[in-house]
Amino acid sequence: MTHAILLSEPLLNAALSIAKRAGEKLLTFYYRDIESELKHDNTPVTEADLAVSRFLEDELQALTPGIPVLSEESQTIDFAERRQWTQYWLVDPLDGTQQFLEKTDQFSVLIALVQHNQPTLGIVYSPVSRLAFYAMDKFGAYKQQNGVISRLQTQPPSDNVIRIAVGKNVRRQQVMAMFHDQFDYQLIRYGSSGLKGALVAEGRSDCYIRLGKTGEWDTAAVECILRETGGKIVDLYGNALTYNQRETLINPDFIMLGNAAFPWQKVVRFQQLLK
Repeated sequence: MTHAILLSEPLLNAALSIAKRAGEKLLTFYYRDIESELKHDNTPVTEADLAVSRFLEDELQALTPGIPVLSEESQTIDFAERRQWTQYWLVDPLDGTQQFLEKTDQFSVLIALVQHNQPTLGIVYSPVSRLAFYAMDKFGAYKQQNGVISRLQTQPPSDNVIRIAVGKNVRRQQVMAMFHDQFDYQLIRYGSSGLKGALVAEGRSDCYIRLGKTGEWDTAAVECILRETGGKIVDLYGNALTYNQRETLINPDFIMLGNAAFPWQKVVRFQQLLK
């Protein structure tokens, strides 16, 4: 029987170091031409995804022997086996593959520790910007860049303008159908689900709505970070997301809310989405 991992600052620092080294490995592919293939779900995958996935699995297993690692690129473990897990690492080696291929800076490495179906440690690392967002249960959430560390804390929306982070290709009309019209809205188009969540966590966006396919590896790290900043993630019915509690690892559509105390029911059309 594997003992529960005790959350500690050394554990967080070790995982953060692994994320940064994974980012450096991504950059060795980023600065040269590489080919991509389409997976069965029509999303792109590259040799960078696969190489960094193997790196993360090896490094995290060395850090915490006996603790499983579930990666977007190795998600074939049967539910009958993984439902027995009380703790595991959940990673996305390259969140924002299309942005990576287009040579933007909007891609990231995502690492989360999930214990008893809840993310308790989360890291979002942007390799090009060398920018890290990280959090641990009851430890707080932080941003680190150029050796400067600052604590993250979300604030309620201000000035009657709600800033909404969305994907690059989402239609404005589709997004606006989800919101009440008594507010003004600004759409912030950005790549990488993890980095859009980080925009919310650091207060550059008030919320992030995702209408489309994502996996649990896309949200776990950010969920921990948001929770520590006073935010939360819910599906479009207002329910919390789940981790490793279903056969599928695919998330429902969701919205990340920067300040959970704000009356979001006055902004988001949750009830209309029940039809």
